[in-house]
Amino acid sequence: MNYQTAADSLKDRVILVTGAGDGIGRQAAISYAAHGATVILLGRTVAKLEAVYDEIEALGYPQPAIIPLDMKGASKQNYLDMTDTIHDQFGRLDGVLHNASLLGVLSPFDQLGEDTYDEVMQVNVKAQFLLTQAIMPLIKKSEDGRIIFTSSTVGHDGRAFWGTYAISKFATEGMMQVLADELSETQVRVNAINPGGTRTGMRAKAYPGEDPKTLKTPADIMPLYLYLMGPESKDVNGQCIDAQPK
Repeated sequence: MNYQTAADSLKDRVILVTGAGDGIGRQAAISYAAHGATVILLGRTVAKLEAVYDEIEALGYPQPAIIPLDMKGASKQNYLDMTDTIHDQFGRLDGVLHNASLLGVLSPFDQLGEDTYDEVMQVNVKAQFLLTQAIMPLIKKSEDGRIIFTSSTVGHDGRAFWGTYAISKFATEGMMQVLADELSETQVRVNAINPGGTRTGMRAKAYPGEDPKTLKTPADIMPLYLYLMGPESKDVNGQCIDAQPK
């Protein structure tokens, strides 16, 4: 599908991107800024966030902000404090892209480690639950709010050896559907994106023998990310959309 968005479709919007230091999160932050958004970069590695910040500034886009946060260890209070900071600095929040995820370990189900399971579920599910709860009062005030989750092909159809990651993405889609239904009578739209095979570090970890040149880059799949974050998608709610449909 050919997703079209106006060049200034995100003008004056404040958008939070998790996992903004590299890969799809980095590209989404830059693309949102290019379309006029003030982007809040959330991630655990300050140096990576600063590099994205500098790139956005150098391109002349709206000045972004940085929130360093390790979602693996963050508490409910951390997310409430983060929301207070966003409110104090910007007075609003119009969109959230839940992009940060852990792959964990690919292994047979009966060999999955409890520690790895807990870690993946913490970052991929619980952190997103806590963050979304915290920002809810702020995003409900937006005239055109957006919450976008990140799913996966293995979040639609379970696949052997993808255990914890697949389970976490099934949970992500469930959370998205619950929220979309609850917020259907508001101005907030809630959807998910399955990016598909994309040239990222996580993909290389999952498929070490794969030639990355055969994959689309994060920039290639941005039209869907822009469409779902912008005003053009006001009638789309509760959907998980494949960025690379077969």
